[in-house]
Amino acid sequence: MAYQKVNADQRAPGHSQYLDSDDLQATALDLEWDMEKELEEPGFEQFQLDRAENQNLENSETADLNLDSIQPAASPKGRFQRLQEESDYVTHYTRSAPKSKPCNFCRLLKIFCTAIILFIFGILIGYYAHKKCPSNATSSGKLDLQLYQEILKTIQAEDIKKSFRNLVQLYKSEDDTEISKKIKTQWTSLGLEDVQFVNYSVLLNLPGPSPSSVTLRSSGQCFHPNGQPCSQEARKHSSQDPLYSYAAYSAKGTLEAEVIDVSYGNADDLKRIKEMKNVTNQIALLKLGKLPLLYKLSLLEKAGFGGVLLYIDPCDLPKTANLSFMVSLNPGGDPSTPGYPSVDGNFRQNRSNLTPLLVQPISASLVAKLISLREDRASSGACTPLELPSNEKRIVNMQIQTVTEFKTITNVVGYLKGLTSPDRYIIVGSHHHTAYSFNSQEWASSTAIITAFIRALMLRVKRGWRPDRTIVFCSWGGTAFGNIGSYEWGEDFKKVLQRNLVAYVSLHSPVRSNSSLYSVTSPSLQQLVAEKNNFNCSRRGQCPETNISSVQMQDDANYFINHLGVPTVRFAYEDIKALEGPSFLSEALFPKHATKIEEMDPFFNLHETITKMQRLYFIIKNYGWSYSREMLLGEVILQIADGPILPFNALDIALEVQNSLKGDQPDTPQLLAPASRLRESAELFQSDEMRPANDPEERAPVRVRMLNDILQDMEKSFLVRHAPPGFYRNILYHLDGKTSQFSILLEAWEHCKSLASNETLQEAVSEVLNSISAAQLYFKAGLDVFESVLVGKN
Repeated sequence: MAYQKVNADQRAPGHSQYLDSDDLQATALDLEWDMEKELEEPGFEQFQLDRAENQNLENSETADLNLDSIQPAASPKGRFQRLQEESDYVTHYTRSAPKSKPCNFCRLLKIFCTAIILFIFGILIGYYAHKKCPSNATSSGKLDLQLYQEILKTIQAEDIKKSFRNLVQLYKSEDDTEISKKIKTQWTSLGLEDVQFVNYSVLLNLPGPSPSSVTLRSSGQCFHPNGQPCSQEARKHSSQDPLYSYAAYSAKGTLEAEVIDVSYGNADDLKRIKEMKNVTNQIALLKLGKLPLLYKLSLLEKAGFGGVLLYIDPCDLPKTANLSFMVSLNPGGDPSTPGYPSVDGNFRQNRSNLTPLLVQPISASLVAKLISLREDRASSGACTPLELPSNEKRIVNMQIQTVTEFKTITNVVGYLKGLTSPDRYIIVGSHHHTAYSFNSQEWASSTAIITAFIRALMLRVKRGWRPDRTIVFCSWGGTAFGNIGSYEWGEDFKKVLQRNLVAYVSLHSPVRSNSSLYSVTSPSLQQLVAEKNNFNCSRRGQCPETNISSVQMQDDANYFINHLGVPTVRFAYEDIKALEGPSFLSEALFPKHATKIEEMDPFFNLHETITKMQRLYFIIKNYGWSYSREMLLGEVILQIADGPILPFNALDIALEVQNSLKGDQPDTPQLLAPASRLRESAELFQSDEMRPANDPEERAPVRVRMLNDILQDMEKSFLVRHAPPGFYRNILYHLDGKTSQFSILLEAWEHCKSLASNETLQEAVSEVLNSISAAQLYFKAGLDVFESVLVGKN
């Protein structure tokens, strides 16, 4: 048999290099062997060359090779091609058929090695490409600039305005069923998941069949709470009627007694009054503000008063002289089930009133009539606070009529399930109108804003994106009666929320004025909010003071702050001049019409800005890039819900504690050393655990989860067991923006001024000391856990 080297240029065009002749196609044996492999095969010595000298195959394309046995020759493609078959092939070729098993093994080995090399090479390419190039994936956990911009573009003032007007058309419904159905229908149509009603049967204190009245014994004149004479025909009963101004859960009945002016009703005021007069079973003329109403009523009750005429001084809140208002004496939740949810089967307590005092809100114009204010004084340019002359005596008869009934209040709750941590919740809460109450029209603003945000989010969700953590949208019922809806829902799901709730974002009454944006937030979130507030002024070259504080709020965040210790944030447009006046004036609820909201914000630009937050320069250190653009209130939510690391600052809590101990309060020096240790532990936690976690290359999933679990529970250490009525149990929040000291220490110090014993002060100091020590041990335990994890890995 003879073999010849075949060159590519000898092949006819269009012929495959593997199919050069009909003989090759018919050949039974495929003799495409590798030269080196063939030489290594055993038995190769049987093959002998007829000629001792080998010719160079490239010298002649037609040279014949006379072989006594098979001599492999390599083609340009490294393959053998058989050309002809000799007659004495069998005699010369004494070797058996080629061994297929070793050949197949070698070929498989080559393929396997090649695949391994390609696989390793692909991994290396992928690693360096991922390291150098940002991911284009829209998975949650990535702060995607394009994602936020797309959400931003879908939020429009006109949509918020339209939603607002649709909601206020249902305002006069006799119950909140129609409003709740409307909200649920809207949220469901937008694609929000598992939108549901959560109903509770609760005890409500409502206005009686006829308005309450105040009668002057000296003249016999009778007045309704707004100052209108009783002789005029009363209007048809409506909770929004100004004639029906009342205090929910007040005692009811009739009391005739002397009116004693106690001003704002603090400890000093009462001490001064008690030294002058016998106050037992008398009627206190009390101004709203400066301290929580429930606290002041508790002081009046201890002093022995029998009734209270409550009003707002026009110098504190202008344009309210002729307005009636409503207040609630309920600290929170259903009064018939204190501390546990109002569900079927639970015991119901008989609590028609929450105070033995007869409390009646009245207008400032009625107060002027009671004290016989002269016309020249009332019309003078300067504002003079209302005050009953000390040398004059006024005896009045006050009659209060209320009824107590069980009513159903409805919460609307919807979910946007998280992708990687669906068991961690961020609640975004607003409230809707509850019948028989002074809800004004602010509920429609908050509901329209939260609906606009849901619409923007769900448009993105339909394109495949989801946040890491679950966002729960809630519209609460029964807010005007003491945040009943949020309290009952919180008590109902308390065990789950204690473990899984990360933060609460409040949209309660977002537009109260058109002057300045004001933020109330937990200390752990102040840095995040401050960054967002500082961009607007950076381009103008001058920055006003940032309006951020940690003060008590009168809204549905109450339960989550005081019973769960959850970081909270709220944005609202406020009247800064009003904020400079006495605090706690927002405890009064006025019947405000829809036209008032549209007068303050006719084009709903403020509503849009609240939803979008405001312009700022924000640096994402975690990902090494920065941008300037319109930021969202929604981005605060998204950064908490979607960021790999919760944006809570441990060190800010320690600094807030130290600032709260400044001043000349007695018995606080013993708290300075624990506060210093807390700061040291927080600084160590911040540097050793939080900073490395902000580097994407150092984020181990287990460490990130452990870190976030520690961050979300930081504020729980500051929940004290007992607080004065109306005071927050979470001592990180102050009474107002003018005081920085711990509120329970301030109250205890004021209380001790009128007592010989300082037992109350010592109890308060112990509460604060225990909170600081618990927080310090909490951070230390967190550091120990991380250290043990590292040691275990090593």
